[in-house]
Amino acid sequence: MTLPPLAVALGDPAGVGPEIVAKAWAARQTAGLQPFFAVGEPRAIERVWKGPVARITDPSSVATLFPDALPILVVDHGGEVVPGRPDIEGARCAIEALELAVGLARSGAASGLVTAPVSKVELYRIGFTHPGQTEFVAERCGISKNNAVMMLAGPTLRVVPITTHIPFGDVPAALTVELILAKARATARGLTRNFGIARPRLAFAGLNPHAGESGAIGREEIEIIEPAIATLVDEGLDATGPFAADGMFHPRARAGYDAAMCMYHDQGLIPLKALHFDEGVNITLGLPIVRTSPDHGTAFGIAGTDSAEPGAMIAAIRLAGEAAARRARA
Repeated sequence: MTLPPLAVALGDPAGVGPEIVAKAWAARQTAGLQPFFAVGEPRAIERVWKGPVARITDPSSVATLFPDALPILVVDHGGEVVPGRPDIEGARCAIEALELAVGLARSGAASGLVTAPVSKVELYRIGFTHPGQTEFVAERCGISKNNAVMMLAGPTLRVVPITTHIPFGDVPAALTVELILAKARATARGLTRNFGIARPRLAFAGLNPHAGESGAIGREEIEIIEPAIATLVDEGLDATGPFAADGMFHPRARAGYDAAMCMYHDQGLIPLKALHFDEGVNITLGLPIVRTSPDHGTAFGIAGTDSAEPGAMIAAIRLAGEAAARRARA
C-alpha cells in the first residue's frame, strides 16, 4: 500500500528540531522510515547539517526526491537563523509551519503529522494561547481538548496523563469522573486504531500515595477514580485499578496492561522517560489525523553542536507511519 508522505513540522528553527529531522532522514534506510518531508525554514537545517536538501512547493514530488535528498516545504523565517538563539520571528515560523503541516494532514496530502519541539515561551510572546502543540492541533481538527489524548509511548510502556500541563496544586480539583471517562474512551479507541490492539487493557493509577489507603490519605480514589472505572467496565472496557502508582511500572506490572492511565503529568512521564528517554514518542489520540512528536524539548543549549540524539524523532516518524498504515487498512 502506497501512502502519501508524512509531514514533519520543524518546530523552532533555533532548537534541535532541524538537526534531528535531518539525522532521521540520514537514517531513513536503516530505520525503515516511510517517505516524509519537512515543513519549515531550510536555512535552519543548512545551519546544522551539510546533507542534501530539496525545496518543494507541494508534497507530490516527495516520493521521487526522498531517496536522494530531504524534501522541505519552505516557510520563511524572516530573519537570521542562529541555533540556540530563539526569537519572535522563529516562533512565527514555527507556528506557520505547524499550521501548514496540519492542513496537509487534514487534506490527505500527508498521511500523518510529526511535530518537532517548539518553545512555548516564545510562542506566548506572539499571542499563542494553547498549553501546547497537542491542544493547537486538536482545535484545528475540531476536537475538544478533553477528547484529544496525549499518550507517551515507548517500546515497553505507554502512559496517558489525565491532567497535563497544570500546576500540581490544581490537579485534585481538575479530576472529574467525566474527564477520566473521556480520556479513557479516547485512549481505548486510539489503541485499537493506531496500535492494532483489539481489546485494550487500561490500568489506572491512584492520585494519592498507596492509592489513598481506602480513604485514609485521600478520597479521590473512592469518589472519582473508582466510579469512573466502574462505568468503563459496565461499557465493556478492560479497566482496572486504581493502583498505587509506585508499583505500576516494574516489568511484571507493565506486562498486565496496554496503557497506564495516570492522574497527573509527572506520574506518567517520569517512568516513561526513565525507561525510554531516547525513544519516547508523544502520540495524540482522538484526532481524525495521525500526529506524533518526540518526547523532548527544543534543547537550545545544545542546538548547533551536532550532539542532538535523533532516536525519539526517528521513533516518532516510524510510529506515525505505522499508525497511518493501520488506519488505511481499517
